[in-house]
Amino acid sequence: MAVELLADPRVRLGAGAAGVLITAHAARVGTVGPGEARAFRAVNGLPDSLYPPLWLIMQFGALGAVPAVAGGAWLAGDRRLAARLLADGSATWALAKLVKRNVQRPRPAMLLAGAHGRGRPPAGLGYLSGHAGVATALGAATLPHLSPAGRAATLGIMSAVALSRIYVGAHLPLDIAGGIALGIAVDAAVALPTGQADSRRDDQ
Repeated sequence: MAVELLADPRVRLGAGAAGVLITAHAARVGTVGPGEARAFRAVNGLPDSLYPPLWLIMQFGALGAVPAVAGGAWLAGDRRLAARLLADGSATWALAKLVKRNVQRPRPAMLLAGAHGRGRPPAGLGYLSGHAGVATALGAATLPHLSPAGRAATLGIMSAVALSRIYVGAHLPLDIAGGIALGIAVDAAVALPTGQADSRRDDQ
């Protein structure tokens, strides 16, 4: 029953939109709660040796990943999926910029003492994470077309992208949660005009 509900884009759109509203409201407070601070430091304090592989995985949430993943679907012969991926990623990235300007939450270094930055210092505002949003939107569109092993790998990449943004000091956990919620909502909104629930591939 739960799987059937999640396959309905209307349910995902409502859940994603609610997630954005809830996390945006919490992020507007301008402070970092003790639980969020502990979660941030647990990930941000991981060893520096993890930076090279996590940096590579992090690129799956960059804007450049959108045409790359969409192009892969096109070359595989699935033009409908390619168009959905292109719409998902582009819309999520653009909406993330809009939400940032409205919420105005700073980056972690401005809110938490001892935040460890890695790589090039991020510009702009913290809430919400465009990388987490793009990775989630692309993954959500792709998951129904994958084998069980492919789904597991995709979910792993989506999770790693989200955690990597905390690890490099670019985002706080609420920023990540908001980005994930936005990605879910955008993919659902793009899928909604078809009027069909996603059908998952089942490999025996």
